[in-house]
Amino acid sequence: MNPLNSVRGSIITGVILALIVAIGIQQAWAELGLAVWIHILAGVMWIGLLWYFNVVQTPALAVAAADKGGPGGAGISKYVAPRALAWFRWSAVLTWLTGVWYLTRYGAFGSAVTLGHGFQDHYGLVIGIGGWLGTIMAFNVWVFIWPNQKKILGIVTATDEEKAKARKVAGLASRVNFVLSIPMLLCMGASNHPLPF
Repeated sequence: MNPLNSVRGSIITGVILALIVAIGIQQAWAELGLAVWIHILAGVMWIGLLWYFNVVQTPALAVAAADKGGPGGAGISKYVAPRALAWFRWSAVLTWLTGVWYLTRYGAFGSAVTLGHGFQDHYGLVIGIGGWLGTIMAFNVWVFIWPNQKKILGIVTATDEEKAKARKVAGLASRVNFVLSIPMLLCMGASNHPLPF
């Protein structure tokens, strides 16, 4: 049986290969390396899905709704969106938790939360801005996006008027997260790879 024939098999194969590489470089077994690795994996899933929703799915569903003779977006709404939203919201949680885990064990949590203790610690400032942006984004996922998506997708009962309002709220929260992800990614990259500004 080829593990590449399923998503689960592909994920397991990727994790096994990463562990082999980790053993080879003898670095990722350290607790902080493990925290960073999981943080990056979860973050890629979370932000990748965020960008998929904003750049691909939402515009495509608008086009499908406008195409009166076309197949519409029912297949996406029924089969793709619920699964994508599950990965989206749980990868947000895992990204946030592993970020806190890393910063706490690294001894930088206080500096990050206080934005470098009033801008005195450059790493704390940069990672703190990224962490606060990520915190706002995770909050949006669970407080605004997911509760409204449940109405839109019919997971919870809602009137047409409630669904219309839910589309606006979820769409705006998702678009805010999309915008915030750009400076958040800058901060995450810049925290370990200093930029010349």
